[in-house]
Amino acid sequence: MSLRVRFWGTRGSIPTPGAQTVRYGGNTPCVEVRTDEGWLIILDAGTGIRELGRDLLGRSNGAPIVGDLFLTHAHWDHIQGIPFFAPIFGRGNHFTIWGSESLERSFAKVLRDQMSPVVFPVSFEELDATIDFKGLPEGTPTAGRGYEVTAFAVQHPGGALGYRFTATDGRGGALVYVSDSELAPHARYDSPADWRQRMVAFARGAAVLIHDTTYTTEEYDHHRGWGHSTFAQAVELAIEAEVQQLVLFHHEPRRTDDQLDQQVAACRQMVKDRGAKVQVVAAAEGLTLTL
Repeated sequence: MSLRVRFWGTRGSIPTPGAQTVRYGGNTPCVEVRTDEGWLIILDAGTGIRELGRDLLGRSNGAPIVGDLFLTHAHWDHIQGIPFFAPIFGRGNHFTIWGSESLERSFAKVLRDQMSPVVFPVSFEELDATIDFKGLPEGTPTAGRGYEVTAFAVQHPGGALGYRFTATDGRGGALVYVSDSELAPHARYDSPADWRQRMVAFARGAAVLIHDTTYTTEEYDHHRGWGHSTFAQAVELAIEAEVQQLVLFHHEPRRTDDQLDQQVAACRQMVKDRGAKVQVVAAAEGLTLTL
C-alpha cells in the first residue's frame, strides 16, 4: 500500500443535500489522499472540505496540521469550502496550495476575493494558519513528501489541471485525478492535435482513475463546450489507458442515487461488452480506496 484515498465531496457544480443524494453525497469536490508516512494531500476544496477539516481537527490532538492542497481550477464548486475549512483558522497549521503555474496569481487572487468583506466576514489575511501558493508546471514531475505529482492541462473553460500521483518509493500504483474535463474535441479549446493521445498516456496504467462523468450521452448533446465528459467517454478512456479502476466523479446535481446506480451498471456492462477488465465504481462520500 502506498496511497490511501477518501472521498469527502463528489458532486459537481452546486451542493445537493437531500434524501435522493444521501448514499453518494451532495458535497462538491474534495478528496483526501495520504501517503504511507501519513502526509496529507487534499484534492480540491469544494464543500466537502468542511467535514474533512472537522475530521482533521479531531485526529490532530492539538498537533499542527500540515499538508498540500491541489486545486484543479478555481471555479466556484472547487474552492467554495475554503472559508469553512476550520484548520486554516488555527495558528501553527501550514498548507501549501498548488495550482496551474500559468494561473498562480489568478487562483491566489480568487481565493482572497471570495473572502473579501463584501461576501465573507473574515478576510483571507486574518487567517491564522500559514498558507503558501505555488504553481505547478505541466508535464514536469514534482516531488512532495513521500509522493511525486505530475500535472496535465485538460479541456475545461478557463483552464484546469489533471493530476497524477505516485509514491516516491515506487510502491503501489498511480492515482490519476481529473475532476473536470471534456474528453471530446471542441472549438473553444486551443488543444494540440494530439491532446487525446496525450490524455491517454497521462492516465496509462493507473491503479485508480477518478474522472469527470457529469453527463449521459443524451445530456451531453445540449452541453458541448461546457467542460465535462460523459459516462461512456470516461469508460472509453479507462479502457484505452488500461487503468485498473475507474471512479465516476463530479456527479451532475440532478442525478439521484438510484440514477447513479443505473449508470454504474451501464458502465460495467460497457466494460464487459468490450472484453476489458476495468473495475467501475461511483465516488461516494466516505468511500475509501488503497493503491
